[in-house]
Amino acid sequence: MSTTAVLRARYPRAAANLNRYVGGVGRALEDVGKMAVFTVTAAWGVVWATRRYRKEALRLIAEIGMGTGAMAVVGGTVAIVGFVTLAGSSLVAIQGFASLGYIGIDVFTGFFAALINVRLAAPIVTGVALAATVGAGATAELGAMRISEEIDALEVMGIKSVAYLVSTRIMAAVVVIIPIYALAMLMSFISPQVVTTVLYGQPSGTYDHYFRTFLRPEDVFWSFAQAILIAVMVMVTHCYYGYTASGGPVGVGEAVGRSMRFSLVSVTVVVLFAALALYGVNPNFNLTM
Repeated sequence: MSTTAVLRARYPRAAANLNRYVGGVGRALEDVGKMAVFTVTAAWGVVWATRRYRKEALRLIAEIGMGTGAMAVVGGTVAIVGFVTLAGSSLVAIQGFASLGYIGIDVFTGFFAALINVRLAAPIVTGVALAATVGAGATAELGAMRISEEIDALEVMGIKSVAYLVSTRIMAAVVVIIPIYALAMLMSFISPQVVTTVLYGQPSGTYDHYFRTFLRPEDVFWSFAQAILIAVMVMVTHCYYGYTASGGPVGVGEAVGRSMRFSLVSVTVVVLFAALALYGVNPNFNLTM
């Protein structure tokens, strides 16, 4: 009898716990490796999709932007991201005005809105809205194709399934996120001003002065860069979980849940590391009274 077998016989509970935890770490690393290979394959397939699957990419651009079915009735992803950003930016203005009012500097609400919305709130809210609409839909669609063997049928017909199903969606997400995020930024500029000047009665000149003083074009540019990175990350994550779904309809539902959990955490992590990289050493503003 080997030493491993002796230890398992003498300490069955310890061996079971060790196998569970060590096996869990191994499976997690294996999943990370599979996702990395899938990401590289999808990125490489963008070139192929640009040459061979342009019609599919155009169809996905229209579908992601305006939605299909019930989503098209309310305006698709554009309307959802716009309204969600409107609500989130209004909350930033409400909390900022109340918090700054406690120390008697509520006139700086414009500065608060220009700083928080551009650097943190707008990218996070947009990422969450994309994950909940476009991302979850992509996971469900690809998962349904996987369990019904439609993806295998594409491979049999000589179609590169990753390029056709995933790379085209990444291309569509990158194209669509620019006008969508432009609308989100517009909403994040308008809603705090309306809340502060109309609801709270702050003079519009005071708000505009501090808002325009601390709104830097470089911050807007990096905010767009974060939005594009988040869109690619969300699309790759949800397509991976949908493409590798198994276990029938129940497995597709579980894949949607796991992809949403991963996306929500990843969006926050991306914004966190971007903020540390861009503003961790030098915040690029000087607030004096």
